[in-house]
Order: sequence, then structure tokens, then C-alpha cells
Amino acid sequence: MHAPLRIRAASAHDRDLLAQWAAAMALETEHKHLDPATVLAGVEAAIADPAKARYFVAVREATVAGRETIASAAGTLMLTREWSDWRNGDWWWIQSVYVTPAHRRQGVFAALYRHVEQLARATPGVIGLRLYVERDNADAQRTYQALGMVDAGYAIYESQF
Repeated sequence: MHAPLRIRAASAHDRDLLAQWAAAMALETEHKHLDPATVLAGVEAAIADPAKARYFVAVREATVAGRETIASAAGTLMLTREWSDWRNGDWWWIQSVYVTPAHRRQGVFAALYRHVEQLARATPGVIGLRLYVERDNADAQRTYQALGMVDAGYAIYESQF
């Protein structure tokens, strides 16, 4: 049995951890080494301006010796918005998903997902949730499918500058 999870909005105090996790996720999933200063600046910019992005942190809380509560950050996700003229509403994109190795396969992402799904359903004008996943990341795809997400049928192309 795992200690309960609490989902909270990230704050400026989380910036270093979120930047570390973003770099770890990029290395783990895409084998990319990110510039730590750039990632930290990006996290700081998002935390300072919720129009850019919003981070949520999953915290596992355990009571020790019946009185002291110890909180351990277990994972995160970031939300961004995309306007859809077709639907006259916003898609919320789930990005920068990271769950620490010690907390994987314990429902951390599911708790984060359910939290933002509930927020999305309660926010007028939000039409759904989307995310992208590496083609070869079968474990993540199974997780997303188990939460009721479906393949939207798109491939992503980019042009970097």
C-alpha cells in the first residue's frame, strides 16, 4: 500500500526540481541532453506566467511514527493551451510528464491526469486533453490508453530555429 498522493500547483520553489526532471525526461525518452540553464529559464518563465504553461506536482505524503508527515515529490506534468478554431475552444496539452523511478507504476501519472482532467471539465471553453508520445514508448501509450485516451491519428512535424 502506497501513501496517498496530493496534487498541487507548482510554485517558484519547485523550479530547480522541475528543471532537473525535464532534463531527465528528455534524456530518458529522447536521448537528448538539454542545456540546464535554458531549461531552468524555461521553467521559471512558465511558473511566472500561467499563460505560457502551468505545472502540477504529485506529492506522496507519509506519516512517520504517527506524528510527523514527510512529503516526497513523485512526479509532474505541464499544461499548455492550443486554440482550436474548428471547435471554438482550447485544447489543453499535457507535456513534460515525469515520474521519479521510485514512484513509477504506482498511479502517480494517473492521479496527475485525473486532476487536470477534472480541472479541464470544470473550465468553460476547454474541449479536451491532448499529449504527444514517442512512437516507440509502448509503456506510456498503454498508460494513456488505460486512462481512456485514444490515438488522435496525427503525426507531429517540426521546423526548429
